[in-house]
Amino acid sequence: MRLLFALALAANAGLVGAAEITVSAAASLTNALREIGTAFEAAHPGTAVQFNFAASGALLQQIAQGAPVDVFASADAETMDQAERRGLVRPGSRVDFAANTLVVIVPRDAAAPPKALAELLAPAFRHVAIGVPASVPVGRYTQAALEKARLWAPIEAKMIGAQSVRQALDYVARGEVEAGFVYATDAALMPERVKVAFTVPTETPVRYPIAVVAASKHASEAQQFVAYLLSTPAQATLRKNGFARASGP
Repeated sequence: MRLLFALALAANAGLVGAAEITVSAAASLTNALREIGTAFEAAHPGTAVQFNFAASGALLQQIAQGAPVDVFASADAETMDQAERRGLVRPGSRVDFAANTLVVIVPRDAAAPPKALAELLAPAFRHVAIGVPASVPVGRYTQAALEKARLWAPIEAKMIGAQSVRQALDYVARGEVEAGFVYATDAALMPERVKVAFTVPTETPVRYPIAVVAASKHASEAQQFVAYLLSTPAQATLRKNGFARASGP
């Protein structure tokens, strides 16, 4: 009995001493970061990772409103720029850790997928899933690409707004729209339900920055997580999930 009691005390002491960090990350990172989080916990005994996935803009608002977040990972530089300007992340902690590609997807059984942006003007494409540009980075990349092609206005008229890139993926997978704009990594998650019609060039590279939140109560552990994302094992997991290595300035 005394031995069991002693073991219970030791276990409780370990829990009390453990640090739990909350990582708010772009929805497109869900699968890769869950896997990386498990590996990080194994490499850092005593530190647990809790994830909160959503559109980058929504996550930024949560942080601004005081949500207890330790690490913020965005799907675009613009959202992280806003976080820096508002003093919501620690100076010097920001780093790009992954890159992606914008693509147009259609339902797997689509008989005549489009081959270029202009083909989305055809009557066959009545509805197009696009992330809401105000809060969803994939929507901003999409709007910029369509504006460059002078197609934003007519395609916006067909737009079904998505609150995250995963919602845009779901709209296409369920056949509720004829086409949608997502990242290549998201399209790869449902090969049996969607297919990539073509890749969309973007003037601004699709890169993912991450930083320690200024109000973090576990800044040391949060910085360890940020550093871990640049490690060989974490980068290998990102590659396995279809992300490219972040490069350039």
